[in-house]
Amino acid sequence: MRVQTGQLVALGYGRYVRSDDVIAVEPITEGRGPGRRSLVWVRGISDPLVASRSEGSVVDDLVTPAEEAARMNAQRSVLRKMTRVLDSVSPGVKRVLAEETRADIDDLVAEGNRVLG
Repeated sequence: MRVQTGQLVALGYGRYVRSDDVIAVEPITEGRGPGRRSLVWVRGISDPLVASRSEGSVVDDLVTPAEEAARMNAQRSVLRKMTRVLDSVSPGVKRVLAEETRADIDDLVAEGNRVLG
């Protein structure tokens, strides 16, 4: 993994740090809860910052180029919309689509939700 330089990394609740200044990221194991997912050590600050995002999310932002992150966010947004639309399709239309395309709409919705987490 290579940290991308000069990017802002969101810690949650409107707080950001520069990717170059992050020294370490650690999951919170005790006292974890809403707004308390990971600890982020930043150069020049003696105590770690508490992030409301998981350590995996923070690290992903540290190592993913900005262009790729933007593309991935756009893809997630489209998948979220498509999943929501497909989930609202009536049972009769789902049956017709299954006969015409051999696609199970409920399986597609479930798979989309799995991918989105």
